[in-house]
Amino acid sequence: MKDRMTAESIRLFEKNGFSQTSIQDIVNALRVTKGTFYYYFSSKEQLLMEIHLEYISNLLGRQQKIMDNTGLSQKEKLWEIIKLLIKDITDKGPSARVFFREIRHLTDDNIANIKQKRDQFRLNIEKIIHEGIEEREFRQNLRTDMITFGILGITNYSYQWYKPDGEVTPEELVDIYVDLVLKGIEE
Repeated sequence: MKDRMTAESIRLFEKNGFSQTSIQDIVNALRVTKGTFYYYFSSKEQLLMEIHLEYISNLLGRQQKIMDNTGLSQKEKLWEIIKLLIKDITDKGPSARVFFREIRHLTDDNIANIKQKRDQFRLNIEKIIHEGIEEREFRQNLRTDMITFGILGITNYSYQWYKPDGEVTPEELVDIYVDLVLKGIEE
């Protein structure tokens, strides 16, 4: 039931927004009582926090597997992370939209917790770029922080407009982004 409640909440938060979705809306959609909701969550904000934690923790775990793969060059790791972010729109689009759009509704402490995990994701990309510079896969004069923000900007904003079932496949979009990024930073 908790998983169903979370999935339905993500659907409603994506469709109507966090503020416009009440606990009553969630329980009505599932045909359960408010008591059922409160059995699993102490508040709507706690539910939103769990959605955020699940999303970023899952993303970090998959990113770490890419980083730990010693058989990949730094270019290949960067390609895999861009692929991860674009494929995530296809596989977890509603969760991504809720993650990026609704964070402002969390308490300051919860926002700090999520931002710490988001920062770790960003710092991992910076590390790949830094190692790519050291290994001469990437140009020597790069600002790893700015390159990282650029990569995250183009990939993360894609959840706003990209339609995986549209004219451009996820694979094509990954290739376009990788080509754009690597042509700009390759040695």
